[in-house]
Amino acid sequence: MAQQTGEGREITADTLFDGRLRCCQHRDGYRFSVDSILLAHFSSPHRSERVLDLGCGCGVVSLIMAFRHPNISIDCLEIQPALARLARMNAVDNGFSGRMRVFEGDMRDSGALPERTPYDRVVCNPPYRRRDGSRINRDPEQAAARHEITADLDAVIAAADRTLGIGGRLDLVYPASRGAHLFARLGASVFEPKRLQVVHSYPGSPGKILLVEAIKKGGEDLEILPPFFIFNAPGGDYTPEMEKLYRAS
Repeated sequence: MAQQTGEGREITADTLFDGRLRCCQHRDGYRFSVDSILLAHFSSPHRSERVLDLGCGCGVVSLIMAFRHPNISIDCLEIQPALARLARMNAVDNGFSGRMRVFEGDMRDSGALPERTPYDRVVCNPPYRRRDGSRINRDPEQAAARHEITADLDAVIAAADRTLGIGGRLDLVYPASRGAHLFARLGASVFEPKRLQVVHSYPGSPGKILLVEAIKKGGEDLEILPPFFIFNAPGGDYTPEMEKLYRAS
């Protein structure tokens, strides 16, 4: 049954991990996609790491990571007040409020970033659609989450640089079609790509999504992981590997 936020927007409660994780989202606003699911599972924090989720939206990446890694702590930063409130509500509803803090602010503003630095890891599903190169969503919440309006890749990299110490890790999900832009911007920064996985819709299809882990002032060696397939075939079912991302075990 749909609920309403304080702004009068309807929210729906979606579940993951056999119903053990609950994520509320706006019915008609920005809703998380498979990109967030893939990023949350690709990121591999070590025990007791301190993680910063930049542009967390409703908090789904942090929720999944908090569920999968019970010994980490996560701070979330979100510029849109309504989404920040949803993320905070989701943290409380799932019992993560003690180790998942949500802040409202602009990642481009160093004063808005939480004071608990340096972090061990930054995760981000950045807005990647060009502001001047694609049709802007009519819904402002979706537009800011998907298009380079309030932040772009350079802003994400700069915020990660400010909040990570040397050796800190930056985990990103980005469209393969803009892979050249991603690696050019990382190459111009202090971050060196260390792990790369290409996600395909199905076997034989072109790469669709890139999952990248970069290390601040890391070496040049790059590990390329096996390709990941979402579906068995065009119009087919999820692969066993994709289905596993939605299960508790």
